[in-house]
Amino acid sequence: MKNINNFILSKSLYILLIILSLFLFFFSTTKVEAKSFSIENIEISKPFEINFDKNLVIDQGFKEAFFELISLILKDIDKKMIQNIKLNEIKGMIETFTIKEESFINETYFVNLGVSFNKKKVFSFLEKKNIFPSIPKKKTFLFLPIIIEEKNKDLLLYSNNKIFSSWNKYKEKFHLIDYVLPTEDIEDLNFLKKEYDNIEQYDFKEITDKYFLKDSIIALFFKSNNEIRVLSRITSKNVVNLKNQSFKISDINNEDQVEKIIKQLKILYEDYWKNLNQINTSIKLTLSVKIKSSDNKKILNFEKNLNTNDFINYYSISKFDKNFVFYNIIFNGTPAEFLKSMSEDNFNFNTENKIWVLK
Repeated sequence: MKNINNFILSKSLYILLIILSLFLFFFSTTKVEAKSFSIENIEISKPFEINFDKNLVIDQGFKEAFFELISLILKDIDKKMIQNIKLNEIKGMIETFTIKEESFINETYFVNLGVSFNKKKVFSFLEKKNIFPSIPKKKTFLFLPIIIEEKNKDLLLYSNNKIFSSWNKYKEKFHLIDYVLPTEDIEDLNFLKKEYDNIEQYDFKEITDKYFLKDSIIALFFKSNNEIRVLSRITSKNVVNLKNQSFKISDINNEDQVEKIIKQLKILYEDYWKNLNQINTSIKLTLSVKIKSSDNKKILNFEKNLNTNDFINYYSISKFDKNFVFYNIIFNGTPAEFLKSMSEDNFNFNTENKIWVLK
């Protein structure tokens, strides 16, 4: 009788395990929001005339939402390749849209839209164009612009520096980088003046370490006659990258010319950041992973990661038993990139066998 009771108990537990696994599968892999790009607060207005058509206004909103999304995930040079996209192609990638607010004021129709685009369809569209998107990650950099007047052998750092005072005035919705400008410090200025002859090789750690930011952009503006050469020292994750640009400019204090320089530099920095987070959607790496069936918390957290990880093209539960839940995963990248991506969220694997085991 005892053996029969043990058998019944084991069978009941196994059935419960199957139900729980199915519950996890159905409720943790159907999160629509994790598989879409949401663009909010698209504002459109149009005069309310005799031939007014609300649908045309909504269509214009779809276009603006799409190009805002494209500005978030593509480098500047790639955006130009899809400027002539057709409206029906854009609509084919839309998952949902909502009218947040609409009104008629002074015979003008105003509408505020929110539009969600299906990630998989967006990535597929771009892949056919041989364009690889980037993960739209926000990032904060310490930014220090230094104007170097070569004729006078002088440095302009804070109040007399038009780039410094104007930098954060030009901000777009689709910009991913936020810039922290240092507070005015006369000691920093005096210190840098002492380093004038060595400034291109100087690492600026005495200044950047004050702000507890690992990532920084030091921009050196070498002013000579009617040209400015900009040497940008971009430091991210302890890797230093140098970028050179030149601008024909007659007056570094002219608002229009300063605006042009700032906008061009922000495109350069945004493209640099996007390049670090680019997804090669042409790579389809198939992986097999298993997790102990008894570790429900780990299963939930792992599937949450799979749902929100932009490098995951697709995943499914291939089978489960009383010991393990088995996953098939398609990853846009190499095995090393998968392991690195997962380790950032504290998921580590035993990779000795064909089927990797989540530790």
